[in-house]
Amino acid sequence: MDSNAGLVAGSHKRNELVRIRHDSDSSVPKPMKDLNGQLCQICGEIVGVTTSGDIFVACNECAFPICRVCYEYERKDGNQACPQCKTRYKRHKGSPRVDGDDDEDDVDDLENEFNSELSASSRRGTQQPIPLLTHRMPVSGDIPSSIQDTNSIRSTSGPLGPGDRVHALPYVDPRQPVPVRIVDPSKDLNSYGLGNVDWKERVEGWKLKQDKGMGMPPSRYGEGKGDIEGTGSNGEELQMVDDARQPMSRIIPISSSHLTPYRVIIILRLIILGFFLQYRVTHPVRDAYPLWLTSVICEIWFALSWLLDQFPKWYPINRETFLERLALRYDREGEPSQLVPIDVFVSTVDPLKEPPIVTANTVLSILSVDYPVDKVSCYVSDDGAAMLTFESLSETAEFARKWVPFCKKHNIEPRAPEFYFAKKIDYLKDKIQPSFVKERRAMKREYEEFKVKINGLVAKAQKMPEEGWTMQDGTPWPGNKSRDHPGMIQVFLGHSGGLDTDGNELPRLVYVSREKRPGFQHHKKAGAMNALIRVSAVLTNGAYLLNVDCDHYFNNSKALKEAMCFMMDPAYGKKTCYVQFPQRFDGIDLHDRYANRNIVFFDINLKGLDGLQGPVYVGTGCCFNRQALYGYDPVLTEEDLQPNIIVKSCCGGRKKGRTANKNYIDKKRAAKRTESTIPIFNMEDVEEGVEGYEEEKSLLMSQKNLEKRFGQSPVFIASTFMEQGGIPASTNTSTLLREAIHVISCGYEDKSEWGKEIGWIYGSVTEDILTGFKMHTRGWISIYCMPPRPAFKGSAPINLSDRLNQVLRWALGSIEILLSRHCPIWYGYQGGRLQVLERLAYINTIVYPLTSIPLIAYCILPAVCLLTNKFIIPEISNFASMWFILLFVSIFATGILEMRWGGVSVEDWWRNEQFWVIGGTSAHLFAVFQGLLKVLAGIDTNFTVTSKAADEEGDFAELYIFKWTSLLIPPTTVLIINMVGIVAGVSAAINSGYQSWGPLFGKLFFAIWVIVHLYPFLKGLLGRQNRTPTIVIVWSILLASIFSLLWVRIDPFTSPEPAVTQCGIDC
Repeated sequence: MDSNAGLVAGSHKRNELVRIRHDSDSSVPKPMKDLNGQLCQICGEIVGVTTSGDIFVACNECAFPICRVCYEYERKDGNQACPQCKTRYKRHKGSPRVDGDDDEDDVDDLENEFNSELSASSRRGTQQPIPLLTHRMPVSGDIPSSIQDTNSIRSTSGPLGPGDRVHALPYVDPRQPVPVRIVDPSKDLNSYGLGNVDWKERVEGWKLKQDKGMGMPPSRYGEGKGDIEGTGSNGEELQMVDDARQPMSRIIPISSSHLTPYRVIIILRLIILGFFLQYRVTHPVRDAYPLWLTSVICEIWFALSWLLDQFPKWYPINRETFLERLALRYDREGEPSQLVPIDVFVSTVDPLKEPPIVTANTVLSILSVDYPVDKVSCYVSDDGAAMLTFESLSETAEFARKWVPFCKKHNIEPRAPEFYFAKKIDYLKDKIQPSFVKERRAMKREYEEFKVKINGLVAKAQKMPEEGWTMQDGTPWPGNKSRDHPGMIQVFLGHSGGLDTDGNELPRLVYVSREKRPGFQHHKKAGAMNALIRVSAVLTNGAYLLNVDCDHYFNNSKALKEAMCFMMDPAYGKKTCYVQFPQRFDGIDLHDRYANRNIVFFDINLKGLDGLQGPVYVGTGCCFNRQALYGYDPVLTEEDLQPNIIVKSCCGGRKKGRTANKNYIDKKRAAKRTESTIPIFNMEDVEEGVEGYEEEKSLLMSQKNLEKRFGQSPVFIASTFMEQGGIPASTNTSTLLREAIHVISCGYEDKSEWGKEIGWIYGSVTEDILTGFKMHTRGWISIYCMPPRPAFKGSAPINLSDRLNQVLRWALGSIEILLSRHCPIWYGYQGGRLQVLERLAYINTIVYPLTSIPLIAYCILPAVCLLTNKFIIPEISNFASMWFILLFVSIFATGILEMRWGGVSVEDWWRNEQFWVIGGTSAHLFAVFQGLLKVLAGIDTNFTVTSKAADEEGDFAELYIFKWTSLLIPPTTVLIINMVGIVAGVSAAINSGYQSWGPLFGKLFFAIWVIVHLYPFLKGLLGRQNRTPTIVIVWSILLASIFSLLWVRIDPFTSPEPAVTQCGIDC
């Protein structure tokens, strides 16, 4: 789709399609770039062409696709036969002779015989990796059906049209000559079939030799050790070849000196906790039985929540990526890049709460990312249909023509101009071009002019005219009614018209606003993301997706390559559903008063999950495998299907016999456990009556079931079968426009599996947790990538009220999942793909808001004890006191050791502990009741977009702004009650004498513990000028006074004293 096609708006149901600002009618689609033909089925490289320009065909019998290097290696050191049909390879022109060539009738080629290796190398680059015999190749005896499909003739009648063959290999240019498969009728036709036992043994043998370091092919430069003309140093060449064969990432286990003491302390803490709870349960306090019972119930719940949080961190790991190896394998200089295309999603709703300048910086950082420009597409979802977002994006596209070449020329970081120019660093460091200073000053001036234009658009958009917004050409804005408007698509940058000031192509930039109509459920952010999945599949169909919030810019221009080190890895790629990056933030106050950075979660919890089945999806900064979002199952090996470490240790390993695996194979199909390039579906999805067809056809669903699953768009359905991405060659601009508008229509998802099994899952405002959970239950793994330079940075609400509202939304989403059918407590056991510790982690993410009820009760207990002169613990002996001391020591020891292997500072850990109490006594408590009302009574809660306004009134001015919210009342009440209790307790001790101070210390300790944890909340309550809204003070004091007077008046824990009578002289 061309960038000069103008804004396209329309509605599928109303059969409307309108172009606005159409500059030209010459909408001839630009032909796709030639992907250089087929891929070698041994090493995964391009097969290449001969000197005459024809595709290289090694075997004239079956045309099994392998490259020239693998062909030469097979002739020299292999069995000299085709891996598929077992026919002996004939010597091609330019190939050196081997034993047995004398019997051939072909004409000799003595003059080129000794230059064959160099000629093959020159055609494919000087840095040719040694073939990996298991790369993109199944280890089993079956050869993927795509191999046969590669050599078959495909019709060009259209997507899923008559005669179409669904395939997953890259698009082959029809202008390239197709190798003809010549079958010898005198031979057994089974020799051309699949599943040769010899081939399986051959692959296994090659794999074994590679594992032992014996799979190195002989030197292509002869027996000599010196240099060869035109190839450089022999040692350097071999070193680069060896680097290309190495894994693109590695796991760095946590040092045993850090991890072993940590695990020992966890076990000791578990034992101590058991003895502590046993003592508490068996030693009730008779004169304060309700207080004792309440405290014991709370402590048991805290113990259970600690177990859910602790054991998923049992096996933390670190990872390291090797970008240079990725470049050697897929992105060599001077050759066409083999990196896969990626679609980047940016979501925004309200431009007044999410400033357009923030969104613009995010888009600019995406367009200037260090990745092939023809393989990056940026989609901006405007779910509010605001003309302000559309106009600001248009200005952003124009500024990108200047900004992107400046970034790439001088290799600057970060590539978001607002944050680059605001950095107080030596920007001349490592800069060697004399023109840099002059160009930087000019670019800064350009950016300031760009900001002025955006500010002018924002000022104009503050008040909407009565007749609605009008575009520059006089056309009414289609989105004047934000809840009743057609779908809109505008390609700002693309194949044509998408050139920068240096004449280089820019990545695609597409504006999307899905159709909205009254009476339809739009599912908020999850629905917008699913619309982006479909429209991107129709327009560009990148093999991988990456989503960021509008305020999360690319802080590391190599972030996409970091993700590809895992996604394109032969060992990880086929079973990795997403690569999650940690969230890092700008604009946080120095002491991070409200734990906005979430350092403990990102640097400790997610590292622990990375050692299991992978981290949870946190909603932004995540690169997805598109096939995983389509609900497909991963490619798992036998090792992946083995029980996890907990099951092995408790129940023993899985039996290896055929009988034990038969039921599983019959149910899930053995094809799911072998590498296949065609989609995998559940058995119930396959149309009945396919028993008489071939195995390949039995795996494909009928057109009717495809539409039931993906919706009624043949172009989109065709794109789901292309694992490597790309657009079918038969599509044209008009088809793309019509289908793109169709797939974002408001009724497209009706009677389909979108939001249920496909895409972002509906049913919770925290759709991220639910979506990741569904993928993990299918057996996918996720990976946590923490590059040295943070991949993304964003903004966080540093204001207390905004922060509590953000936490309220997260907690409410967890409660919704807890009360839904997707609850991890009972969902996803079929198939056994979800690991036990991973399930515990998901259970912890949905039950943590319930901890607010025992937490707020436990925070009130110290004040009640001080007011009533009772205590929750009886008088204890020295032996019993040992368990209390050991418990506190084990708690602090666990935290210290976690900080040690996680690299977290003491201040960050303490801030996390404080905000756990603040959020638990406010937002989490409200979330529990709102979730119950929403699920049981149907009372919905509106989602409030977190404000992302820039700090324009000084450093951290927003930190001291106070905004009224009912979330402030419970923690304020807890604070006042504990302060009143401390005053009452100390006063009673003064009046009672010296002997009452001993029991008072335990009560004071717990009360002060509560106040210290709520201290950041108290500072936020007072603000910079120590001013607090009167309504907060009145409500809090009123509640605290009523509660205190009620306890003093009733005093239910005081036993009635016997009546005193005067006994006279006989006493």
